[in-house]
Amino acid sequence: MLITTDAIVLSIQPHSDKAYILHAYTRAYGRVNFMVYGLGRKHPIGLYSPFSLIQITAEEPTSSRPPTLKEATSMTISCDEAAKQCIALFLSEVLYLTLRHPMADEPLFDFIARACNALWSEQDSVANFHLIFLIGFAAQLGFAINEEEQPQLVRLPHSRSERQEQLRMLCAYFNEHVDSWTEPRSLDILMEVFD
Repeated sequence: MLITTDAIVLSIQPHSDKAYILHAYTRAYGRVNFMVYGLGRKHPIGLYSPFSLIQITAEEPTSSRPPTLKEATSMTISCDEAAKQCIALFLSEVLYLTLRHPMADEPLFDFIARACNALWSEQDSVANFHLIFLIGFAAQLGFAINEEEQPQLVRLPHSRSERQEQLRMLCAYFNEHVDSWTEPRSLDILMEVFD
C-alpha cells in the first residue's frame, strides 16, 4: 500500500551502487528511513537538501524493511545562501541525533516544518536562527530551558563570541537531556560560517 505524507529531510546516504537511504522525519509516522532508487535521474538530488520540507509518496513503513520512496516534491523554497545551508545542515543533524523513533508527533512536526519554511524564506539575518530553534526544540521535546535558572541559554547574543558560547552551552544542555546525543559534526562548520 502506498502512503503520502509530508516529511523533513534529515540526511541522504549511499546504500549501494543504485540505492540511497533517505532519513526523514514524517508527519504520519515519525522517523522513517526510505530506500531511494534512481537518485539523479528519477529523483533530483537537490530535492533532498538537509532541513527541507518535502511531500513523499512511498510504500507504507513496516518493521521488516525500509519502505521504497516512489515520488517526492519540494514544499520549500530552495536557496544557495551559504549561511542558510550551514544552519540547515546543523539543524538536520540535531534532528537526526534526537528524533530516533517511528512515532508520529504532529505538533512537533508542525514546529519543525514552520522552522524549515522560516529559514528558507527569511530575508533578514539568520545569525541567531539555530539558537532560537534549539531553545524552542528543547521545549517541544519536554525539557524546556528555565529562563530564571539559566538565562545565558535563552538571551540572544549580540556578538560572534557570545553566539559561539551560547551554541556550545545549548549543545551541552542537549547532551544532558538526550540519550543518543553526540556533538554534531557540523558544529565546527557552523562556528566558522558565523566567525
